[in-house]
Amino acid sequence: MSYWVIIRGPLGVGKSTIAKKIAEILKADYIPFDGLLHKYGLDRGSEEEGCIPENNFIRANEIILPRVIRELIGGEIVILDGCFYHKGQIDHLVANLPTPHYAFNLKATLRTCIERDGGREKAYGVDAAEAVYYLVSRFDYGIDIHTDDKTVGQVVEELLAHLPTRPAGNGP
Repeated sequence: MSYWVIIRGPLGVGKSTIAKKIAEILKADYIPFDGLLHKYGLDRGSEEEGCIPENNFIRANEIILPRVIRELIGGEIVILDGCFYHKGQIDHLVANLPTPHYAFNLKATLRTCIERDGGREKAYGVDAAEAVYYLVSRFDYGIDIHTDDKTVGQVVEELLAHLPTRPAGNGP
């Protein structure tokens, strides 16, 4: 059964770590939106919006749609990792992808996100962490999973409990 998964949340919540682990377990294609935005020069904010404009995220969607559709038609699972702080980006994906999807809001306190970001080799900083935290918090989409005081394994187990398993012989 093919489907796609959105793993969304603020900076430092654990999206990439969790998404990569889920993709590994499910033998799924993993697509990190931060890297995609950077690769195509779409990661620049606008002064009037104070963040990366929704149009840039839609353009990133358009870039990956052919790949994702090919994977889904081929029976694969696709994991999309990003902040997804514009609802229009999610709506665009839903309107253009041919299979069911699952979405998860990874949540943690702002303090936890700032601390985790600060522990990275390339930290974005307190201002960026706060800004993205509030942008992501404007709306929820999907199932909430709190990452505070949980191990990566615990969060992965909780998330996997909401996803269909692959038929025998195709999965982990």
